[in-house]
Amino acid sequence: MIRTVATGLALAVLMGGAAFAETFEVKMLNKGTDGDRMVFEPAFVQAAPGDTINFVAADKGHNAETLGGMLPEGAEGFKGKINEEISVTLDTEGVYGVICKPHYAMGMVMTIAVGDVEVPDNFLEGRVPKRAKARFEDQLSNM
Repeated sequence: MIRTVATGLALAVLMGGAAFAETFEVKMLNKGTDGDRMVFEPAFVQAAPGDTINFVAADKGHNAETLGGMLPEGAEGFKGKINEEISVTLDTEGVYGVICKPHYAMGMVMTIAVGDVEVPDNFLEGRVPKRAKARFEDQLSNM
């Protein structure tokens, strides 16, 4: 028994901790539990490098994709198709801005913080619709 546990721990260390990676489920919704319309739920996820985010198309007409200027340096963005689920594993530490392309102007955004990081000073620079910016600011207050 002790040998089995020791072998399992050794494999986990060799795999870079992949055995301990977490999976988060984020629903894309027309209406959230708090009554807000066009939301990701949850709207903020604190993840560790190697964790996976599953975006679930709970309601039709939504997608999840990263926003160009809101990615950590060196990170790869992702873009899901409308009405389809997408699963992404995030290995690069930093703050990711995620939008639903059809409902971005309505404020359908979320924030993912990977690792123990701070919000970059330029995270909200550029053209961000008013409702989206307000929701991003609210989400960033959770960091």
